[in-house]
Amino acid sequence: MDNHAFALILAGGGGTRLWPKSREKSPKQLLKLGGEKTLLRMTVDRVQALVDWDHIFIITNASQYADVRREVPELSDTQIIQEPMKRETAMAMALGAMAIYSRDPKAVVMNFASDHVVTDQKEFEHVMQVAVEVATDVSKLVAVGISPTFPHTGLGYIQIGSQNATLHNLPVYSVTSFREKPNLELAQSFIASGKYFWNANNYTWSCEALFQALETYAPQIFQAIHAVLPAIGTDSFGDAMKKAYESVESISIDYAVSEKANNLYLVPGDFGWNDIGDWSVVYDLSKKDAFDNAILREKDSGEIEVLDAHRNLVYADGKCVAIVGVEDMVIVDTDEILLVIPKHRSQDVKKIVTQLKEQKKLHLL
Repeated sequence: MDNHAFALILAGGGGTRLWPKSREKSPKQLLKLGGEKTLLRMTVDRVQALVDWDHIFIITNASQYADVRREVPELSDTQIIQEPMKRETAMAMALGAMAIYSRDPKAVVMNFASDHVVTDQKEFEHVMQVAVEVATDVSKLVAVGISPTFPHTGLGYIQIGSQNATLHNLPVYSVTSFREKPNLELAQSFIASGKYFWNANNYTWSCEALFQALETYAPQIFQAIHAVLPAIGTDSFGDAMKKAYESVESISIDYAVSEKANNLYLVPGDFGWNDIGDWSVVYDLSKKDAFDNAILREKDSGEIEVLDAHRNLVYADGKCVAIVGVEDMVIVDTDEILLVIPKHRSQDVKKIVTQLKEQKKLHLL
């Protein structure tokens, strides 16, 4: 990998669709979800195969800093950036890039979510190598588009144009448009066309290219992070960040830059990617028993008893849970909350979280 390559891991999300396990105090990137490692630790280990430890940065909420630090003790304090408040991905990626730029003005930054799963590490490394090579050209912004495997209605799509180049046996395409979360019929047409990829926000770009794009399309954010630069590495960094965050709107990088830029290119990724976006995905990725039930339990958790039940996800966190005669359900039990929902309505968990916010039941969030 290029000596100027850096990784920025975004670890400040809330993961509302995985409520009640994922909450403000325990967001999904800090959950193990039945495995031996948290999603954040799996991401860090995956990325560490690309770059050295001192080229990995994490940006997270100040409230989650202590947990992130425990998960990734290999990083220095300056490599874990604490956002003073939530401002979506545009500000997170911009500030992270500015912190990296202060280390290396020629840096190329690979942006990663902390709650995704990759099953083909070798191909992942291959794709990211190509993305970095393309992005060393400061006139180009690069998206790693995920090769779609089914007509997903919960993800955004990136439409490709003509093939621009071939690097290490991978095509590089120009990008023509973005389409947000289509209905099933439209998603099916996207897949059939062969011209659309899932958008995983897995962007790769030089700091210089990103700053040029921000100055053009999101000047408010550019001015805010530019004002922070002199404070990086000093005692005034926290105050400078707070002032910067208070001065900008909350907006995703897609809306702020990607959908407006005319110099975006796509490298296709086919490395077994999955966004653990709801409980049905957790079910799909989990081991099943003889009756296709996915049984997850915390360490030293209570028993889970199953009788004449099929294709369910059961997540126990302490007490004994028994299910009898039910099918295709999600049952998540925690100390404070019990969730029961049909598996096919897993996306609707977010609606319950919204309802709780509206009712100001913040202790349940």
